[in-house]
Order: sequence, then C-alpha cells, then structure tokens
Amino acid sequence: METVAPYDDSGADHRAIGRQLGVFAGSPMVGSGLPLWLPDGAVIYDELAALAADIARGDGCQPVHTPVLGKRALFERSGHWAKFADDMFPPMRLGDELPGDELVLRPANCPHHAMVYAARRHSYRELPIRLNELASMFRAERSGVVSGLSRVRQINLDDTHVFCRPDQIAAEAQTALRSALRAQQVLGLPVDYVRLSLPGDGGGYLGSPQQWSEAADALRRAAGAVDLPSQGLSLVDAVGEAAFYGPKLDLQVIGPNGHEETIATVQLDFVQPERFDLTYDAADDTRQRVVMIHRGTVGSMERVTAALLERYDGRLPLWLAPVQVCVLPVGEAQDAAARGLTDDLLGAGLRARFEPAGSLGARIRASRSRRDSVIAVVGEREVADGRVAVTDVASGFRGSLPVRDLLGILTRAYAERAEPLWPVG
Repeated sequence: METVAPYDDSGADHRAIGRQLGVFAGSPMVGSGLPLWLPDGAVIYDELAALAADIARGDGCQPVHTPVLGKRALFERSGHWAKFADDMFPPMRLGDELPGDELVLRPANCPHHAMVYAARRHSYRELPIRLNELASMFRAERSGVVSGLSRVRQINLDDTHVFCRPDQIAAEAQTALRSALRAQQVLGLPVDYVRLSLPGDGGGYLGSPQQWSEAADALRRAAGAVDLPSQGLSLVDAVGEAAFYGPKLDLQVIGPNGHEETIATVQLDFVQPERFDLTYDAADDTRQRVVMIHRGTVGSMERVTAALLERYDGRLPLWLAPVQVCVLPVGEAQDAAARGLTDDLLGAGLRARFEPAGSLGARIRASRSRRDSVIAVVGEREVADGRVAVTDVASGFRGSLPVRDLLGILTRAYAERAEPLWPVG
C-alpha cells in the first residue's frame, strides 16, 4: 500500500530549505552548479535511487554501468554534437588524438546504452531488452543560470533505454508511462497533465515525416490505454516541444509560481537505432532495425529532490526522511532505555537518532526544526510500562505505544514507502 501526504502549496524555496536542513552545499572551490550532497542529502539520494531501481527491476530492466566520458565521434554519430555542442563541455585532447577522438563529458546517456546493446547480436525472441542506469550526464550551464539543485552542471538521472520490435512499442510505452505515474504517486508529486511533445515547424528534427507521424500515433495510443482521465489527467498536444530525435510523453508539473517542469518522460527514438545500425535477427532470418524508447520514472536526483523539499517544506515522508525517529529520554535515568529503543530501531533498519543533551523542550524544538519524522519520548512512566510517547508532526498523531507496536508500524511504513498507520482513538 502506498500513500502520500496532503499537498502543501507553500511555495518554499528548496535552496533555503536545503541549507537549513544540511541537505546539500555549494563550494566555490568545486564550482558553480556542482552541489555537494551532505550526509542527510545522501540519505535522500540513496532512497530515491532505491525507488528507481525497484521500479526498473519490477519492469524487467537490466542494470548496466557506463563511463561518463566518450569520444567526440560517438556524439557526432548520435547527433548530440550537432545539436548540443554549445551546451557541452569542451573536448579533452590527450596526446596526439585525431579529430573526433577527443574525449568529452557526455550530455546524454543514450549513446552509451546503444553501444551496450550493440555489444552482441540479438534475436527477435530476446526483445524487448531494457537497460537501466542511474547515470551522470553533464551540461555546460553558464554560472549565471545555475541554481541550487534545479539547474546544475552534473545531472544524475534514473535512465532506462528499451530496445524492442515495432510490434512491441505500444506495450512498452504503456508500461513506461504507468511506471512514471506510479513513481510520482509514491513521491507525492502531483502531475498536472501529460504532454504529447511534437515537432515544430522549424528544422533540426532528425528522421522522416512518416516516422514522426507513426511514432506520435504510437504514443497517443499508449496514453489512451493508460486511461489518463480516470486519474484526473489529460493528454495535451504541445507542438515544438519534441526532442530532435523523436516525440515524447512528458509528465508536467506546474509549481506555485506558475513555472512548469517536466518530471518524467517516455520518448520514441527512430534515429539512433539507424545511426548506430542497431538491429535484431528477425523470424524470417533477416536483419531488422530495432526501436529505441527512452524512459524515465523517478527522474534526476537533483531536480526531484528540489521538488520534494519544496512540496513538503522539508518535512519529507518517513521513508525519505534522513532522521526517521528522534529518541529523547526525559532525564538521565531514562538514558539506558532510550538507548535500547534507539538500538532496536537501528536494528530494524530504521534511521534513528539518540538525543540526550539539553532540556526536553529544547530538544523537541530542535527535532521539529530538523523536520525529523517521529519524535519518541521515553520518561519514567514509559520505562515502567514498556511504552514510548510518540509524536508524528506531519499527521498530528500523539499517543503512547508499546515499543513493539512502534517498531511494527514504522518498519511496515518504511518497507511500503507509506505513511505510518497510527492507532485511532
């Protein structure tokens, strides 16, 4: 069971929240647009990565790892160099490399995944093949436009590329769209609408008009099969929003300031399979061109963390919170019991913090300020009764529970990425 907290349209700035809570930091010695994930931020990053991996695994994706560098010739072949050279970092020449052999930081991960697919021959019976990686890519953003986690120079993206037969396109696009919508539901990031991004009137698009038309029709059918209206969503055509190599379905979110963001995408690509000669052995013993689908579910670690910090004003759901339980003994006489509770929580795989120093009121205020999910107070009565006084700030729950019940409620909620189900009454 997965639930999300009520939407808080607070308009909070993730940069201020991130600094206050110690999620990330910047350093002039490291450079603009290159945030440092601090320990609490690393917890959020790792939980998002685990969610992405679980969804990918559930969809039959295979994990791969590829280098962040590639020859300039690789991106010339893919078409990225012609389209994005101005947004890429300068080539690095090592020794006497020939033109095209210089190394560049990749602006996208798809050429590397295409090379993974091309590493061996494939039969039509093997397809679809789905390759997933939490992969880094780079954009040479100017220092004046980088901002917190929302506009960075290194993007860590939950990235999957599907290689399939033409008759498998509709089913794969449906699966990808369903998984993207499910990921946003788990995260509690409401989707405003799904955008069908189509080419504009200008040039720069690769492939034939027939390819574009057939690809757009396939995505439209996939969106229809998912039944967006039943989820309160509409499909909106957006001319001129397509990438240069194919149309796509984008999950769009409109923030409190009216700014619109794409948080996940499903995109058909008929260009790179042609440019890299990606094929499969068909049933009639001929070699046929494979179809490539780019799909994202969770999105980039940076952008989604920024969105989550603002959406929850820093008080993240239990499964994402850096400190899930803050354990506070009322006095020194309860230290042993509070430490024991902390050890039990840690042993159950939860993130618990033992906080003994200072007045109880000051410690409670500090815990609330840090946006810890649950505050567990252990006093003389609690020790005697084998219970703990619990406050869940997000839900407003306050009550006394047996220690075993607290462990059961929290471990179940964490495992299901759900809000804790506290007893009523």
